[in-house]
Amino acid sequence: MKSNLLPIAKEGWNYLAGSIILFFIFTLFDLNILQFLAFVTTLFFLFIFRNPERQSMLYQENSVVSPIDGVVVSIQELQNENSYAYKIEIQSSYLDVALLRVPFTSSIEKIELHKGARLSAFKVLSKDINENVKLIFTDVKSSNKIKIVHRLKQSIKGIDIDVIKGQNLLQGSRYGLVLNGITELYLPHNFRLNIGIGNELTASESLIGYFTIESKKAK
Repeated sequence: MKSNLLPIAKEGWNYLAGSIILFFIFTLFDLNILQFLAFVTTLFFLFIFRNPERQSMLYQENSVVSPIDGVVVSIQELQNENSYAYKIEIQSSYLDVALLRVPFTSSIEKIELHKGARLSAFKVLSKDINENVKLIFTDVKSSNKIKIVHRLKQSIKGIDIDVIKGQNLLQGSRYGLVLNGITELYLPHNFRLNIGIGNELTASESLIGYFTIESKKAK
């Protein structure tokens, strides 16, 4: 998997190029107000598509790190779910880095991308019709798995996923981009949480928790 080490994520190159071209066109024709707006827009794109390098944290084996920057807004214990015991919701905004990072060394078992609307999260229908993607990361050796759902809010950019089903990925590597969205983590019964509501998370650096040794139960 190729890593983009440039300071701007490749998903933002077209946006940035367009705003720079407009800036020079408006400058050429002495359209000062439009020139200023194009300059501000360029700065905005530079900020929201920034691509900072992240430190590789030396957590112990079976650790899970945050896949995205944001704030934990809810932690729910799932009572009627066989595969997952916890649902963690993380809110991200335009102030957060939009790049997604692999939560633990694993392979992609499932990817389902659903194109849709980009309504405000306050709209009742947003959860049902907004653009979203569902991914399942699985460690073949231990059978540990996590489901992640990324859902857009009001965003200028659609969801980008740069990995394919069956691809092996290292913890902390980039796998896509979600600009201004909501992320749901579905964690299994053999998981020990290390976060609380209100925690600010940094993708690939903040520890979500650990998989523990699970006693096999009869189904």
